[in-house]
Amino acid sequence: MGAGPIALGLLDQYRSVRNGTEALVAGLSDADATVQSMEDASPAKWHLAHVTWFWETFILRDHVPGYAPFDPDYAYLFNSYYDAEGPRHVRPKRGMLTRPSLDRVLDYRHYVDEQIETAFDGLPLSAFALFELGLNHEQQHQELLLTDVKHLLAQNPLKPALWPGDDDGAAAGETRLEWISGKEGVVQIGHDGPDFAFDCEGPRHDVILTPHDLASRPVSNAEWVGFIEDGGYQKPEYWLSDGWAWVQREAVTAPLYWENVRPGEWQSFQLNGMRWIDAHAPVAHISLYEADAYARWAGCRLPTEAEWESAAQHCDPAGPGLREDSGPPRPHGAPKGKSGLLQMFGSVWEWTGSAYRPYPGFKAASGAVGEYNGKFMSGQFVLRGGSCATPRGHMRPSYRNFFHPHQRWQFTGLRLARDG
Repeated sequence: MGAGPIALGLLDQYRSVRNGTEALVAGLSDADATVQSMEDASPAKWHLAHVTWFWETFILRDHVPGYAPFDPDYAYLFNSYYDAEGPRHVRPKRGMLTRPSLDRVLDYRHYVDEQIETAFDGLPLSAFALFELGLNHEQQHQELLLTDVKHLLAQNPLKPALWPGDDDGAAAGETRLEWISGKEGVVQIGHDGPDFAFDCEGPRHDVILTPHDLASRPVSNAEWVGFIEDGGYQKPEYWLSDGWAWVQREAVTAPLYWENVRPGEWQSFQLNGMRWIDAHAPVAHISLYEADAYARWAGCRLPTEAEWESAAQHCDPAGPGLREDSGPPRPHGAPKGKSGLLQMFGSVWEWTGSAYRPYPGFKAASGAVGEYNGKFMSGQFVLRGGSCATPRGHMRPSYRNFFHPHQRWQFTGLRLARDG
């Protein structure tokens, strides 16, 4: 069975996503694209190749008879964590792959793109069922590529800019924080419907919410400075036990990338170089431990993911303030003169107090793609909303991002909650 109506627009989406990924690396040298700055991050070159391996493996290899791979060794080099696909190059040593070169990886991408274009009209329906997963998978890696490159460039004492240019303006003043009453009683969360969602976003199910309020906007940089100046990083009473051990072990005194230039004055590294922090923008690059400590210091708590999703169900994920295809992503302050829940999408990923665990009735898909999310449901916490680095069209109320509590190289922030 050929493509038919089900594939309407998919090929255009494929071209757009693939071109968008390559646009992100246009300013990188081969060295920029090869180095791995830490075990949590991957080289840009590896991201480019891995998402291509995904298309080559699960679409071309599995659904196009007689397909000839670009290079059989790439299955070992660029598999990420799919045990069903066999052994792979270990993650901490991805930065050792000086070869293939960046140009060779781009040749690989173009080869696979040509093969997809050629085979597209004859692909079976089983292939198109995976197409949307492939598109969303590559969009995830677009965001990871940006944040991994940011972490890499921040290690350079010259603090080089990926994007040139000055700041594009800060908010005129801080938007007043208001408290918005949340829903109570039995509510439903989780994805349900024909639109794409990752498997971990369902099934839709009932949860019970007790009286609570959510802050109208995320915590700002200026508010975070208040936490620092009050000794928040030195007072164990605000910290989880693991968090306090982490703060002491890592000598953490501020969000990642912050530098105290003078008393009370801070700069942070952005993808356009070192910049003065925007006092009114949401704080970013904080761990779950830091978010939880700040909430305790403020006399509040982190929202649960059910509280967050129930509030976000009527917010627009495609609203203003989302990342465009060019320019350095960074959070901006909430719009002035607005009320209600602000910046639920596209500013910072917001930590919740909820562990990343399966919903009632969750079942992973069969085969290798079933390893996509379910196997990671241990030791991590859920984040919601999407950040300034998240591609447009890739956010929705049910989206569940997840990271370990110490990780903070993503654009991670927080929104306060309190019991009603």
